[in-house]
Amino acid sequence: MELFDKVKALTEIQATSGFEGPVRDYLKTRMIALGYQPEFDGLGGIFVTKTSKVANAPRIMIAAHMDEVGFMVSSIKADGTFRVVPLGGWNPLVVSGQRFTLFTRTGKKIPVVTGGLPPHLLRGTGVTPQIPAISDIVFDGAFENAAEATEFGIAQGDVIIPETETILSANGKNIISKAWDNRYGCLMILELLEFLADKELPATLIIGANVQEEVGLRGAKVSTTMFKPDLFFAVDCSPASDTFGDDNGRLGEGTTLRFFDPGHIMLPGMKNFLLETADKAKVKTQVYMAKGGTDAGAAHLANNGVPSTTIGVVARYIHSHQTIFNIDDFNQAQTFLRNIVTSLSTEKVAEIKNY
Repeated sequence: MELFDKVKALTEIQATSGFEGPVRDYLKTRMIALGYQPEFDGLGGIFVTKTSKVANAPRIMIAAHMDEVGFMVSSIKADGTFRVVPLGGWNPLVVSGQRFTLFTRTGKKIPVVTGGLPPHLLRGTGVTPQIPAISDIVFDGAFENAAEATEFGIAQGDVIIPETETILSANGKNIISKAWDNRYGCLMILELLEFLADKELPATLIIGANVQEEVGLRGAKVSTTMFKPDLFFAVDCSPASDTFGDDNGRLGEGTTLRFFDPGHIMLPGMKNFLLETADKAKVKTQVYMAKGGTDAGAAHLANNGVPSTTIGVVARYIHSHQTIFNIDDFNQAQTFLRNIVTSLSTEKVAEIKNY
């Protein structure tokens, strides 16, 4: 399968925080096809362990996350429309006028749109449009009233997830889709597992994907406790700022060296290892000073402390229906990750942990 087809397959899956099953099923099927036996943590994270034959080999965890941002129905109004609570971070300005799918408890899929007030209804009112609160945005499934919505199985607690088609940009260098945060990571781990299938390594690798990252890095706390890694590598996508007059996160400039975010500072041993590995592998990198966090922020505080980092890329307009990301950035990140995991011997891990 070509890379674009793999991206399309993963990004068009609809799976939000607490509703990761569709992505987990996809990963499970692919992992088994590659010859691995996946296991699960208590919240639904999925991982495979590639055990080293080296005695007392270090344990290295490489983790994506499966969830994308979405919504949950909080109330059904008399007119049959819905109001919601967000699952993950949303800018209200990108929510209105979009298509979504509502998933009922029984698995029924209901088409939903978000209603925006037309300019015609504002004329002559003297009202200036205001940025709405998420709780005030109208989600509309075109039902006549609340009773009809209920008849179709819709209830409080149902999830609502963006629906879009993944397409290639005109220049062929970029892809436009939803959910590259973090189907990027999901594809990264599958490509890595395929690359490693017939290789013996000096470290034991735990490779997979967490749940509920978008709502507080919850899955990483569980999985790191369960698997007890010596090092943790999150694989995640961050926002590009290049179209907003900022050079912190530029499309096409390679994988990110995430030295800082509000919940994590990279330790000196890890920084030296990443810089040396990138230089040796001739990987294109860019320094990234983040304003949000990844699962590395939870993992590095787990157990007695786990040196952690993020192997990432940037994408424009994340947490929306239409994200733009660069194909070569993905390839650079995959090359970086392959070189990282194949060089992590007992001695190298000791160097990284020598803070």
